[in-house]
Amino acid sequence: MLILLIPSLILLAAVLYLRYRRGRALRRAADDLKAARAAPGSRLRLYGPDRELEELLAQINGLLEDKERETRALRNREESLRRQIANVSHDLRTPLTSILGYLQLMGREDASPEEVRRCLEIVEGRAKVLQDLITSFYDLSRIEGGEYPLDLQAVDLRRALEPLLAGFYEDFQQAGFQVSVELAENLPLVQADPGAVTRILTNLIGNALKHGSKTLDIRLYREGETLVTAFSNDAPDLTQEDLPRVFERFYTADQMRTGQNTGLGLAIVKALAERMGHAAFAQLRDGVFTVGVRWKASP
Repeated sequence: MLILLIPSLILLAAVLYLRYRRGRALRRAADDLKAARAAPGSRLRLYGPDRELEELLAQINGLLEDKERETRALRNREESLRRQIANVSHDLRTPLTSILGYLQLMGREDASPEEVRRCLEIVEGRAKVLQDLITSFYDLSRIEGGEYPLDLQAVDLRRALEPLLAGFYEDFQQAGFQVSVELAENLPLVQADPGAVTRILTNLIGNALKHGSKTLDIRLYREGETLVTAFSNDAPDLTQEDLPRVFERFYTADQMRTGQNTGLGLAIVKALAERMGHAAFAQLRDGVFTVGVRWKASP
C-alpha cells in the first residue's frame, strides 16, 4: 500500500512545487509591474521557465510599450500645441500693438493731417496682416479637419502657373529678384482642385518673396509619373536643422518673429497637397533652398 502511495506523493509534491514556483514568479512579476508604473521603461521579467507565464508577461510588456508610446506622443502634441499657441499669440499681438500705438499717435492734438494720413496707411497695413493671419489659421484648421471643400478635376499646371507669374512681376521687380522660369510643355494634367492649386502656387511664390534674395528659379517639369513645381532661392541663413520643420504651422527660421511672417504659408501648401493626393517637399543644397510639390500625373 505504501509503495502505491509513493508515486502519488511524488506527483503531489511536484505539483505543489510548480505552483509555489509559479506563484513566486507571479509575485515578482507583480513587483516588476509596480516598478514599471513608477519608472517608465522598466519591463516584467520571468523568473524561471514557464511558457504560458512567459507569453503572458510578453503581452503585458507589449501593453507597457504601447502606453509609453502613447504618452510620448501625447506629450509631443501638448508641447507642439503650447508652442503654436505661444506663436499665434505673438503674431496676433505684434500687429495689434502696432495698430494701438499708431491710433494713439493719431489722437494727439498736435498731429498734423499728413501724420494722420501716414498713420492710417500703417494701421491699414497692420490690419491686413492680422486679417491674413486669422484667415490662414482658419483655413488650415478646416483643411486638416477635412472641412475644406475640394472639387478635384483635370488641371493644367502650366496654365495655372503662367498668369500667377505675370501677376507677381512687379513684386519680383521691387524685391530685386533675378527670376529664371523654365516650364516644360506638353505635360499631362493632374487631378486637383483649381482653387487649391492657385493657393498652393501663390503661397510658394510668396514664400520665395519673403525669404529669398537675389535669384529665384521656378521650374515645372516631369519626373517619372509625377509633375514637379519647384521654387529655388538662395537661403544662406537656413540650416539642415530647420529643413524638417519648414512645413510646421507657425514655424519660421526667424526667431525674432517680426509679425510679417506667420509661418502658415508652407503648412497650407503641405496640407492642401496631401488632401488632393500629392506631396510637398523641401530640400537644401549648397545654400539653395528648394520647395515645391510633386503632383501625380493623371493616367
